[in-house]
Amino acid sequence: MIVRWSLAELPALLAELGLERPLLVASERWGSLDVPRVAWWSEVPSNRIEVSPGADSLLAVGGGSAIDTAKAASAATGLPVVSVPTTYSGAEWSPMFGVRTPERRMVGGGGGANVAGIAYDVALTLDLPLDVTVGTAMNALAHCAEALYVRGRNDAGDVRALAGAELIAASLPQVVAEPHDAGARTDLLRGACFAGEALALAGLGLAHAMAQALGGTYGLPHGAMNALSLPPALRFNADVAPDAVRRFGAAIGAEGDPAAKVEELARLGGFRGLRDFGIPEEDLVALAASTAQRAGNQMNPRPATPAEIEGLLRSIY
Repeated sequence: MIVRWSLAELPALLAELGLERPLLVASERWGSLDVPRVAWWSEVPSNRIEVSPGADSLLAVGGGSAIDTAKAASAATGLPVVSVPTTYSGAEWSPMFGVRTPERRMVGGGGGANVAGIAYDVALTLDLPLDVTVGTAMNALAHCAEALYVRGRNDAGDVRALAGAELIAASLPQVVAEPHDAGARTDLLRGACFAGEALALAGLGLAHAMAQALGGTYGLPHGAMNALSLPPALRFNADVAPDAVRRFGAAIGAEGDPAAKVEELARLGGFRGLRDFGIPEEDLVALAASTAQRAGNQMNPRPATPAEIEGLLRSIY
């Protein structure tokens, strides 16, 4: 993966990869950005993206929805993806993707995207709304936690996960207090970069399985669902992977009760419970059953049963 830290370096990054004619995948918000393009796909998210004839690559500008839309097209065509992330989702690192309709309903997903380059630029994050800032940062923090204990964990992933967790936990409160603090935003973006690489190296666990079931069913923000799902998943995994959870707690400055610290960070974005998102309580049994079958739960150090997941969901309802 080629990584650069300025939008001004994007043309050189594309040239290094031998790319000249990218299809821009970006919502209307980013359509006026001065970036190379042969055409522009503005429906984000999208389950029906079409790659323009003559495009030799995909240039995704935006958050996880734009990047996943581009990655789906990449998996179908083999074209490389270069990402310009404007949130902290970490999607730019992984060849895996989810497919959502424009209404944000999950209708599929897969892997095999050809992720080739990333251009980070903190200036693109300075006006990110509070809920998106905190939600996507919590998604990144979940990547860090899970990389430390999923079945695919490895030493390289641990290094990135611990570095990312420390940066995210330290910088997020400052970003919330001073949204235009470029230094704090840079630290948060670097933490998200480490988290994304940890995700790519190790994979996802129980918290993401819960968040995917919740968000995909109701069209809810993936970051917000991770913010709520990570604390109960940490409490579950404290019994099955205690050393990993302890290491994560030490990285975020809360070795004694990392789940409580994560809840504190989630509340910075106003995330308190599932009922606030209009999720019917009577749906929790079906959601638990769906979560149990997801790959993230199967990659947990011990997969949770549907009954256990129902209990976790009720604890955050």
